[in-house]
Amino acid sequence: MVGDVGTKVVRGYVPLLRPANCAMAALGCLLAAVVCAGVGGTSDAWLEVSLSMAIVVLFMGAGNSLNDYFDREVDRVAHPARPIPAGLVRCSEARAISAVLFISACLLSFVAGPWFVVIVVTSMVFMVLYEAFLKSEGFAGNLAIAWLTGALFLFGGAAVDSMSIAWILALLAFLATLGREVIKDIQDLEGDSMSRRTLPMRLGRRNAGLVACAALSGAVMLSPAPYLLDLLSVWYLPVVLVADGIFIYSALIHFEKPEMGQKMAKLGMFAALVAFLLGGVF
Repeated sequence: MVGDVGTKVVRGYVPLLRPANCAMAALGCLLAAVVCAGVGGTSDAWLEVSLSMAIVVLFMGAGNSLNDYFDREVDRVAHPARPIPAGLVRCSEARAISAVLFISACLLSFVAGPWFVVIVVTSMVFMVLYEAFLKSEGFAGNLAIAWLTGALFLFGGAAVDSMSIAWILALLAFLATLGREVIKDIQDLEGDSMSRRTLPMRLGRRNAGLVACAALSGAVMLSPAPYLLDLLSVWYLPVVLVADGIFIYSALIHFEKPEMGQKMAKLGMFAALVAFLLGGVF
């Protein structure tokens, strides 16, 4: 009996929550705190940063469980080894786990402070709407994913009480993610089912590509703001110029090579994060 319970936990509940993704999200929150307040400021606010990371882990676990619940029919064919189609976790259990973790994240946010409450509740609404409705709506789903990516950096800023940098970082992440998500939909245009009305399906490849270009261009135009506002040091500039070059290349190349375009956009996001780290730490 004990062995059966242990097997269910290890092979069912743990994969359902995707702990590696949760850990990466927590690390992203920590990095955002370091960018916003430096190493010293993050150390001084270690309790708030720890709470922020815990909230992110709970929220991500809830979202992952909810994702597996809503994707259970698709996973029976595409990912039969996942906990629900494999029969290791019941649908009702996945719903209950998601609800408990969302509620826990909300309760912990009340302890952490008002900014956390706003970010958690807003993100929870977007997450539930995305899984239940927006995933099949193309661009609306892209916007939801972009918000959820940007919100990760807001958690870090709220933890160290430095929302001015956090909002700029979140907006950059929002724009870059939005551009990449649209490019991914262009890449997947031939394979997407008609039940999913993506932006390329609605507007065509070229017009959707122009939207992606606009989002990436917005990230490039916004990128000097942290230095010009004296929020980050001069060390930010050389690396963010590299990131901008990658974003511009992605915006140009994705019309002919969407797979390469979305990969370059992802690389540009990584370079931008390194730029923020250098500007915030040094």
